[in-house]
Amino acid sequence: MVSKKRGLRFVTPGRTTRSGPSEFEADVIGVSDTGSAVVQHPDGRRIFVAGAWPGERILVRIKELKSQYGIGTLVKVLTPSPSRIAPPCPYHGFSAGECGGCAWMFMDYQEQLSAKQQRVEQAIRRIQADAPVLPILPSPDPLGYRIRAQFKTDGTALGFVANAQRQLVDVQDCLVLTPTNRATLRELRETLPNPAWKPANRQDWTMLDIDESVSSENVSVNKRLPFQQANRAQNEAMQNWLAKHLASLSPASCVLELFAGSGNFTEVIARAGFSKITAVEVVPEAVSALAERGLAGVTPVTCDLFDEASFADLMRRQRDTEILVLDPPRDGLKCRTGLFDKKNRLREVLYISCDLATLCRDLQEFHTFGFVLCEVQPVDLFPQTPHVEILVRLTRGAVWP
Repeated sequence: MVSKKRGLRFVTPGRTTRSGPSEFEADVIGVSDTGSAVVQHPDGRRIFVAGAWPGERILVRIKELKSQYGIGTLVKVLTPSPSRIAPPCPYHGFSAGECGGCAWMFMDYQEQLSAKQQRVEQAIRRIQADAPVLPILPSPDPLGYRIRAQFKTDGTALGFVANAQRQLVDVQDCLVLTPTNRATLRELRETLPNPAWKPANRQDWTMLDIDESVSSENVSVNKRLPFQQANRAQNEAMQNWLAKHLASLSPASCVLELFAGSGNFTEVIARAGFSKITAVEVVPEAVSALAERGLAGVTPVTCDLFDEASFADLMRRQRDTEILVLDPPRDGLKCRTGLFDKKNRLREVLYISCDLATLCRDLQEFHTFGFVLCEVQPVDLFPQTPHVEILVRLTRGAVWP
């Protein structure tokens, strides 16, 4: 039986659709940007399946079909990859009641790194064929690295809500948290049931944010803690990368930093000896925190970097900028008005990205205006997941059109 809902076709397991069987065997031909395996349906459509890996042969059950692609459920691995391992976490999985947060935990860590490396190389070289993509920097700790997390609770259970699900998975432990944060999780659980955490105002959950600066007694309830990179060792590696490239540039240059936050990379720029640094952030609280640090040569500025008019006004006041440093959220650099004005002196760009797709979109724009990729450094910031951080240096290498 096939039913329709909001443009999707939902297939009852075991039945045959007009497009072919609802269950079929297939070889995994790739991995999507979100980390799901890609197989081909008998009718030619691509089907995305969580929990499988390139080279494996699997049995797939159709869950949803759209006109161009579909979503499948892994029924059985018929021919496993030699790199497949038993996930160390009892909550790992992709069905209801399973966490799903560490989507690649069923694969050997080296295999995870290889997949991320290949994905970055393929994407970057579609923009510039000779772009130098360095080997990915592995995390020193594939487990126990995460220094911040957000739990959800209904006052009785406490844990995570898996992607595309509305079910709270009650977790006793989380292996990717640092020892300090694992201890905080245990302490939080000792307070259950906790009537104070019962969701209010028709909310599904109460959110509990932690990092290594808080304990169970001062956990942040329904309020996000100030942003910080989740992997301390890899954050230091990214700071070192930035410092290395800044060392080759003149400290007399004017630097513009976008999405500065409370100064994670601003401190690196200041320490490199630059005395004319404009550090721009969207969130006023983060700008205040940055100002309180009193970093030499830094002028903190609040600006809505997602508003074209505000961004254009900022760039009119920053035409002397020679070096651009940016660390945007997943949306990337959505506003660009004035960035490529011919009156600008911009020559060097150091781009720290958490999303390969939006990075490539932005790099294509830089490439159009004469910037050349000098170095691409992938970083494994979140082991056990498809996420990859990418550090890029661009230099203006041609006359602007």
